[in-house]
Amino acid sequence: MAYTVLARRYRSQTFDEVVGQEPIARTLMNAIKSNRVAHAYLFVGTRGVGKTTMARLFAKALNGGTPEIDDLIMQGRETDTIEFDAASNTGVDEARELIANCAYKPLRGKYKIYIIDEVHMLSTSAFNALLKTMEEPPEHVKFILCTTDPQKVPATIQSRCQRYDFRNIPTQRIAEHLEAVVKREGSTADEELIFAVARLGNGSMRDALSLLDRLMASGEKHLTNKVLEELLGLPDRAVIGRLLDALAEGKPGQALEQASELIQRGISIDQLIEALASRLRDLLVLAACGPTSPLVELSEQAKAEEAARATKFDAAGIVHMIALCENVQRSVKTSAVPRALVDALVVRLALTEKFADVTALVAGSQQVSAKKR
Repeated sequence: MAYTVLARRYRSQTFDEVVGQEPIARTLMNAIKSNRVAHAYLFVGTRGVGKTTMARLFAKALNGGTPEIDDLIMQGRETDTIEFDAASNTGVDEARELIANCAYKPLRGKYKIYIIDEVHMLSTSAFNALLKTMEEPPEHVKFILCTTDPQKVPATIQSRCQRYDFRNIPTQRIAEHLEAVVKREGSTADEELIFAVARLGNGSMRDALSLLDRLMASGEKHLTNKVLEELLGLPDRAVIGRLLDALAEGKPGQALEQASELIQRGISIDQLIEALASRLRDLLVLAACGPTSPLVELSEQAKAEEAARATKFDAAGIVHMIALCENVQRSVKTSAVPRALVDALVVRLALTEKFADVTALVAGSQQVSAKKR
């Protein structure tokens, strides 16, 4: 049999299985129970957060009934649930054909349901054609519009829809789902690896599952951060940790050695600065909010290690270090000597406390002089 990717194989099949969008699922279920189903809905959210899946689940709840029909709806192949990709069918002719078919009764369900994906891609003429039908649609027709860019959907269309905003899925929820998937696939993975994949998903369950699929394709029975770093060319967390320790101890020589090791492993200067700034951000939050702050999305063990490291830094100093990273990252893009800039950055970060002392000394001298005057 052909292989089915994880993102499709572990797609939610019922409202109860929905991850991260429970309030929307609950509202739609209650709308059906109370017989308050609107004629048009607008699902808004970034990619991979469950808009199309929710639309199919809603269609299944409205039109389903038998296992065969339910399966066809979830596969996007049911005759009364028509999925329309606006990204590849932007013209007015396609919209008019869709609208013309609205007049026909559903073949075996209660409703004829149109799921229009990436609806913002429709042309102005197509939107105008669709608007006429949405103003007074037949009783047997329901529209579910999905978009990643609601600003491009005309206000006239939006005003005729019930809008639901799909939020990015929290890293913790993605990690819990990934852990369940790994177990069902008969594999094992380090907790830190699960959290790393969840964070790289950036709120998208589909992106996280696709990345997990790539990791499992490596053939490793037990997944670790090393597999992830080799696959994506990411900086080694342990080396970045040693670099941060050298910065905390004010040892520019050791810090340069760790930075050099990362570059020799093939990490780009841009990746190095980005990883460093990201880790400094975690330290900043832990220093400011405490070692158990939920704002830092790491495994318990990794969070404890970072919290201990955060005690070596001053929060104000970290703010300055992050600003330096951001400035240098902009400069290296146009510099003829990017390596010199990143080495200077590392030394500057390691000497942050000394520079702060000099600044304080100068400021103090100025205040003394002012008093004498």
